[in-house]
Amino acid sequence: MNRLINIGFGNVVNSDKIIGIISPEAAPIKRMVQSAKDAGTAIDATCGRKTKSVIVTESGHLVLSALLPETIANRVNVKEETDNAVYYGE
Repeated sequence: MNRLINIGFGNVVNSDKIIGIISPEAAPIKRMVQSAKDAGTAIDATCGRKTKSVIVTESGHLVLSALLPETIANRVNVKEETDNAVYYGE
């Protein structure tokens, strides 16, 4: 089932395809983002704002977001809890 999570400014990501949500501050992450931009696998969803989180997907794409990793993680967790409550009849 597709669960779309808002990652800011009207952009959404399928939460089933997310491997990780990381902060872009560390040098290895900056290199990973630059490599993805060069390879064409980076998706910039910041709308010109500062990148505050990098979402790694199953397909190897990196989605750049202006929201904090904690904010996105909370949205994913809330969505999963809601879906589980409906699924288990709670």
